[in-house]
Amino acid sequence: MDKLYLVIPAYNEQETIRQVIADWYPVVEKTGPESRLVIVDDGSKDSTYAILTEEAEKNPQMIALTKPNGGHGATLLYGYNYALEQGADFVFQTDSDGQTRAEEFARFWNLRKEYAMVIGHRKGRQDGASRVFVTKTLKLVCLLLFQVKLTDANTPFRLMKADELAKVLPLIPKDYNLSNVVISVIFAKKKLPVKYIPITFRPRQGGVNSINMKRIFKIGRQAVGDFIRINKVVNKACKEGK
Repeated sequence: MDKLYLVIPAYNEQETIRQVIADWYPVVEKTGPESRLVIVDDGSKDSTYAILTEEAEKNPQMIALTKPNGGHGATLLYGYNYALEQGADFVFQTDSDGQTRAEEFARFWNLRKEYAMVIGHRKGRQDGASRVFVTKTLKLVCLLLFQVKLTDANTPFRLMKADELAKVLPLIPKDYNLSNVVISVIFAKKKLPVKYIPITFRPRQGGVNSINMKRIFKIGRQAVGDFIRINKVVNKACKEGK
């Protein structure tokens, strides 16, 4: 039976995290006894990690991890590497803010054998015009700098084959903030089979969004330089067949 590790990063999500667990834990149970729900606390300042440890005691297929604060991308990399170390066959990622729907996962799981990655396309998203603008800008940047066309580069709703993910992670700088974007880019550059499926993307269900426009522009300026450096590494790896 295929072993799924469902990875969720969390930072100051005490208002939403119990509901997120209630939504996603049954998904893990349905995929098999060896599957795990892995929630990684990114050094939260509230009671997020205390709630996680409490919930993990009640739910045997849940793993609660914590680490010093390093940002969303670094927390994803931490969770992905943990999943691979534990022998996952497939890795799925979503976020802890309640914007995605667990009931939409089944369509992705049913396609797991056919594609290296099945990724959600946030069509008609409900989280504000500024976020839509950022997503469209990121799509354009990826086209210009990486020469790949991505439907939705940074979606927090993606199912990946673990063996393909294991080949990609060494190409990503440690603690890199836009790790999901780079994963999408590398899968595209390697011409791996990727399927985009429209998903529901609701407004944040609670808590406070840690990303504002000022921080987005700061990340964006840094990302351009990082993308140029990463592109050289990725192009070399692709040529060498890695």
